[in-house]
Parts: sequence; structure tokens; C-alpha cells
Amino acid sequence: MITSKKIIGVGLILVAVFVLVIASCTKNNTVVIDNTPAITRTVSFAKDIQPILTKSCAVSGCHSGSVAPNLSEATSFNALSSGNFINTASPKSSDVYLWLTGKKAVAMPAGAANNPSNINPLMLAWITQGAKNN
Repeated sequence: MITSKKIIGVGLILVAVFVLVIASCTKNNTVVIDNTPAITRTVSFAKDIQPILTKSCAVSGCHSGSVAPNLSEATSFNALSSGNFINTASPKSSDVYLWLTGKKAVAMPAGAANNPSNINPLMLAWITQGAKNN
């Protein structure tokens, strides 16, 4: 037989569980979209993007002059910006981002050892922030 005491007891338990769930929620400044965490700080081409391009892309036989775009330090910004590889109006549609994420072909840089985990979110953040030569 269900008594009012049992109903009150179950109600109190449900309220306690609800309070625990709400109390355990925390705010996280990182938002994940398409498995790419958003970067909220300013991304510098010279300090954040170019070192990755130099190490992982502008290597012999790849984007160091033999395959477009040339991502060597002296030419990479101009090659990306003037070669229609960047779309600041729709950053996720940028060719460079599509290549990096593997949505255009095999994900670049080719080979798991060459593909740093931070390159996709950094590139997307840099394009979203206007793809500045900073």
C-alpha cells in the first residue's frame, strides 16, 4: 500500500538527486563543435600557425615549394591568403581547413606523427578571427 509518507520520501529523494545534479554542473569555456574545441584567445599567425606549418607541412616533398601552397615561412601567409585557401566569411568552408580535417581528401599533414592535435582548432580560430598576418 502506497502511503503519503512513501510519496513524500520518494519526492525528497528525487529533489535531493536533482539538487546534486545541478550542483555538480560547472561552466566550461571550451565549446566543442564537430569535435573541434573552440579557441577563445587571439591566435597569432607568426606564433601559433607558422611554427606548425614549418614543422609539419613545409617539409621536403610537401608544401616547401613542390606542392601548392608553399607554406615556407617567407611565403605561407601570402600563399594562403591570395590562393583562395581561406574563407573568412565561412571559416569551416576554407580549403585549408577542409584539407586539415580530411573533408577534402586525406587529412593533412599526412601521417599521424605529423598531425599535431592542436592544428585544426588553431587554424579554425585564426580564420574565424579574420586570418590576420599577426
